[in-house]
Amino acid sequence: MDKILEGLVSSSHPLPLKRVIVRKVVESAEHWLDEAQCEAMFDLTTRLILEGQDPFQRQVGHQVLEAYARYHRPEFESFFNKTFVLGLLQQGYHSLDRKDVAILDYIHNGLKLIMSCPSVLDLFSLLQVEVLRMVCERPEPQLCARLSDLLSDFVQCIPKGKLSVTFCQQLVRTIGHFQCVSTQEKELREYVSQVTKVSNLLQNIWKAEPSTLLPSLQEVFASISSTDASFEPSVALASLVQHIPLQMITVLIRSLTTDPNVKDASMTQALCRMIDWLSWPLAQHVDTWVTALLKGLAAVQKFTILIDVTLLKIELVFNRLWFPLVRPGALAVLSHMLLSFQHSPEAFHLIVPHIVSLVHSFKSDGLPSSTAFLVQLTELIHCMMYHYSGFPDLYEPILEAIKREAYAPRVFFEASRPPWFTPRSQQDCSEYLRFLLDRLHEEEKILQVQSSHKPSASLGCSETSFQGVANKAAVLTESPCPSEGEKTLIERMFGGKLRTHICCLNCRSTSQKVEAFTDLSLAFCPSSSAENLSFQDPGSSPNTQDGDLMQASVLSEEPGVYSPAPAAFVCDSAVSETMSGSPPDEICCTDNTSVPHESSKILVNKDVPQKPGGGGTPSVTDLLNYFLAPEILTGDNQYYCENCASLQNAEKTMQITEEPEYLILTLLRFSYDQKYHVRRKILDNVALPLVLELPVKRTTSFSSLSESWSIDVDFTDISENLAKKLKSSGSEEARCSRLVPYLLSSVVVHSGISSESGHYYSYARNITGTESSYQMCHQSETLTLASSQSHLLGRSGPSAVIEQDLENKEMSKEWFLFNDSRVTFTSFQSVQKITSRFPKDTAYVLLYKKQNSTNSLSGNSSTSGLWVNGDPPLQKELMDAITKDNKLYLQEQELNARARALQAASASCSFRPNGFDDNDPPGSCGPTGGGGGGGFNTVGRLVF
Repeated sequence: MDKILEGLVSSSHPLPLKRVIVRKVVESAEHWLDEAQCEAMFDLTTRLILEGQDPFQRQVGHQVLEAYARYHRPEFESFFNKTFVLGLLQQGYHSLDRKDVAILDYIHNGLKLIMSCPSVLDLFSLLQVEVLRMVCERPEPQLCARLSDLLSDFVQCIPKGKLSVTFCQQLVRTIGHFQCVSTQEKELREYVSQVTKVSNLLQNIWKAEPSTLLPSLQEVFASISSTDASFEPSVALASLVQHIPLQMITVLIRSLTTDPNVKDASMTQALCRMIDWLSWPLAQHVDTWVTALLKGLAAVQKFTILIDVTLLKIELVFNRLWFPLVRPGALAVLSHMLLSFQHSPEAFHLIVPHIVSLVHSFKSDGLPSSTAFLVQLTELIHCMMYHYSGFPDLYEPILEAIKREAYAPRVFFEASRPPWFTPRSQQDCSEYLRFLLDRLHEEEKILQVQSSHKPSASLGCSETSFQGVANKAAVLTESPCPSEGEKTLIERMFGGKLRTHICCLNCRSTSQKVEAFTDLSLAFCPSSSAENLSFQDPGSSPNTQDGDLMQASVLSEEPGVYSPAPAAFVCDSAVSETMSGSPPDEICCTDNTSVPHESSKILVNKDVPQKPGGGGTPSVTDLLNYFLAPEILTGDNQYYCENCASLQNAEKTMQITEEPEYLILTLLRFSYDQKYHVRRKILDNVALPLVLELPVKRTTSFSSLSESWSIDVDFTDISENLAKKLKSSGSEEARCSRLVPYLLSSVVVHSGISSESGHYYSYARNITGTESSYQMCHQSETLTLASSQSHLLGRSGPSAVIEQDLENKEMSKEWFLFNDSRVTFTSFQSVQKITSRFPKDTAYVLLYKKQNSTNSLSGNSSTSGLWVNGDPPLQKELMDAITKDNKLYLQEQELNARARALQAASASCSFRPNGFDDNDPPGSCGPTGGGGGGGFNTVGRLVF
């Protein structure tokens, strides 16, 4: 039969005829054959498999061998013995070299055919030795991949015990020798696939025998830390990183960075080669390990290595951003390297020439992933330009490239317009602002839910209604105590919290409700707003002396806002005592009636604050006081008390418990006269303070009270009063009232006499770093929202104080007027006097920006790129000197760290009761001189 088959495959018969005859030969395998005939058939099929001249001959060999081995298993077991397999592995087959992949494939198939035979155990023992020998010979990636396939299918062939550790180490070295010289995509894909198979084999061995993992990692580090110039380990070692447990990062990095046997040159080589691993397309967690090693070296103050590696590899890391497969890891490492290299702009300036072309590439390909990476890259680049300002010639092209296209106002408005707004008709800008903020908040919530794939929690409170019953603040939907990470952008920027406290005057039971707000709507005091009204119908002139009209005129049309009716109210003396010291025996109310002081209550009229002297200009401070003033709920506005089960008179107070970053104030200028059924606009001029202090009350421990106050304000008396109360009550909790300063940022002005007609324009302020000395100086002298405190202490009106500060400090040069398509320079005096000059032009919406307790504002953002952090650019010679001194300082810190490490090592061999003096020696003289000053000579400046 073997002669027939041999003659058939070498004949010139048509291929279909050959296939028919081969099928007959395969079917005859089930017939009985003697041992010699079987051996001849096995020998022929082996020769066809290993030395076949074309794919057809090799295919025939596989088919016939498999059929005859299945039906004549004892004969095949005798043929496929240890001697035969050993000869194939060590000597090859005739003209076929022993390292040919066909031999491994043949052995792989042979093991499958005799898997159920007892002699396979002898072959396993043989292969355990032979595969180790083969790995030590550094096989090519293709052969190593076939060997990995064999060992993955037959784990019994993997060396055991000590040989297993040696096998893993040698396999790591073999991977380090892999190379691919081809530039064709097909060959590159095949190469990556082969390396992946080998790394997966190592992963399986590490899982089966964990004791082999650490020696393998030691071998990896030995390979990449080698300083032998004649050998460059392959980047294919990066394929092993994804199989190393992340839990080992801390231990391994600490071991590497603190090992005295690891020289700086070796560590530098290792770090550089790990950064090269970012080029491996399928590597995972490489950026995590590289970043961890960078942090570990910084922790032991080996700054020289970090500086050298950063300057050497920063361009390579940046170039990896061109390739989408490795872009995430490269961007993570690039961000860490740039943000930690703070002593000099040298590293950043190495990549500056390449930024513009990369940005253009991201913009042109249009892929969503490229757009996302472009956002991250531009944020990083902008941060670096901010930090290393003073290079306009370098940064100008970058600033031009990273600018996004502007949105046309009409396009933005069409996308954000409320559905009930009629096109080309007068609309309320405050209503539009609330709708816009609420919509942005809701859409971001939806995106958060979609990204987390979790059901969204209920937002808790009733949603904002723009046509519902009026109340004092626009309330955002509020989730129960969202963490900072869960808050939306609107909540973080404009969100505050308002506590409403209602006390029944019959049973003294109380109820509290905390609501979120994005803006506060401020009503005018009845006594002031009734004097300057504008009717929508010019023909009607109601009697402004009518008391009903005065009360009704402040019932606002603004959605969600109302102004309380005037009434007497009762407030706790404890609050007054806290805010203004001990209360006097008698307090004069606005109606000039003297009210005797009681032990627990002070009687005050709800009409406060009135215009001073009956003809003064009310300020935003007065309106805020009126907004926060306690109110007695009587008459038609009685409170339903659940305890009394009936309507009762009640006292209602509101307190701001959490301040927003940006405070939006809406002045309720549009009111409705219930008697004459006409709409009016309140044309009163309102003084706009540049600096506003918002009282925020929150519960905190007394031990932290001193930390919660602004640093420039003396609250000694308040602290003493609180201390007395806390001491007497034994409580460690106190409700603190903190004055949070805000700076006026923009003003929206309405020009007209009704809500159905008119024109909007706005003033906005460019806040610069030139006002840092003024930012917090107002805290003990200027605006105070407690009017009673100002009167009791005999202070002057807040508006006068602000105006005086403005005149003295000339703070009115950074304002702009935005009127349709025209933008012009203006001054704060123009903003303040707009209503006095043009009676129909009144401030409507105010935006205040929260100020920090430090004497600094946001930096000057120069669009020209001269400097963006508020600091003028230094001369080149001075910058070079600073850079050089910073580098010397880092080297000095590194030497000190090494000295301490040596002392610690020697201390383990001796006993000293008091140990060593580990205090840092004085540093080198930096820009501020000495070793303990600020500037560049501080560790905080040099962050790795």
